Amino acid sequence: MMMAQMQQEQDRLNLAPKKFVMWLIIFASFMIFAALTSGFIVYSGGSGRGLNTTMPPIFIYSTIIIAVSSLTMILAARAARQLNFALQRLFLWVTIALGIGFFAAQIFAWGELIKMGVYFVNTNASQSFIYVFTGMHLLHILAGILLLINALIKSYVNVAQVKNLYYMELSGIFWHFVDIVWIYLYVFLLLNQN
Repeated sequence: MMMAQMQQEQDRLNLAPKKFVMWLIIFASFMIFAALTSGFIVYSGGSGRGLNTTMPPIFIYSTIIIAVSSLTMILAARAARQLNFALQRLFLWVTIALGIGFFAAQIFAWGELIKMGVYFVNTNASQSFIYVFTGMHLLHILAGILLLINALIKSYVNVAQVKNLYYMELSGIFWHFVDIVWIYLYVFLLLNQN
């Protein structure tokens, strides 16, 4: 019993630096999105350089999808802490499915933008920023989905509970971050449309 507790404490200490690295990645990602939105503000400051378009309605649906996925991630983490592995896996599966749904909705939104005459390469670079913002965010969504899949796999192979909680925590931190970033980007785009 004493050895098991010592091993769990050692595992917890060994995982702490990796958690710090996750926070560094999140900070770097935050800086990337801050730089992109600052670049947009500087560029669009000139006359006639605004978005001059409205955001497709699909963006609101993708926002709802990602907000619900944050809720299911919270429920998965709670189930993991309560040692309810079946429920943890179920909510992880749902979160992954919602993440894939968000990804698909964003790709569909690009199609809607093209139908509206908003192309990645055009005479108004402000409109190109829509693709840059959403494309960079989709890369983060893809990374988040991979983290969720890793946590799901670890829950099936019955790793030690301290490691199970660690994978859930890392996945949750990153997933909530991409949720917050999307809400920020969506509101930013809404405020700058037309």
